[in-house]
Amino acid sequence: MLKESENPPVTWPDDRKIKDFQGKWWVAHTKSRNEKALAWQLKNKDISYFLPMSWKVSQNRGRKIRSLLPLFSGYLFFCGNEDDRLKVLRTNRVAGLIEVKNQDRIIKDLTPIETAIKCDEILRPESSIKEGQRCRVLAGPLMGTEGVVIQTQQKYRLILQVEMLGQATSVDIDAEMLEIIEE
Repeated sequence: MLKESENPPVTWPDDRKIKDFQGKWWVAHTKSRNEKALAWQLKNKDISYFLPMSWKVSQNRGRKIRSLLPLFSGYLFFCGNEDDRLKVLRTNRVAGLIEVKNQDRIIKDLTPIETAIKCDEILRPESSIKEGQRCRVLAGPLMGTEGVVIQTQQKYRLILQVEMLGQATSVDIDAEMLEIIEE
């Protein structure tokens, strides 16, 4: 767990707004849990980036733990030229790059998030899990468990099937504990 001062800035350069960044926008799909390390490397290479993050408070054995986590797990937005793109690929922290086809749209989508962060608003990641999708539990006692998701009121439920019996049961689960299984 990093101290607050050990986290990278949300934007680099941190004195400019993302709409003023020069170059072409790209989305780096990072290797697992490499968003912050990539941000530090881009800062050191003076490549403009945006890594939206928010504070998450959890408890472990009665202790409150504050962690600054990326809002979009596994993704970092950066802006630059072809040379910058190659430098990002050479960091060995990127699983792939997503070319942004509509440059104006990405700025329009990211600007309200940047504004909210700079105003110290509390942002929470929202799940894009849809009812009927097959998911896997990422953490906790059910880690690794797979099932189909349904939504009831404000909760997600993971359906656990016993195919041989033609029966199933379900368990309430937070969306942040799930990852979608690509089929």
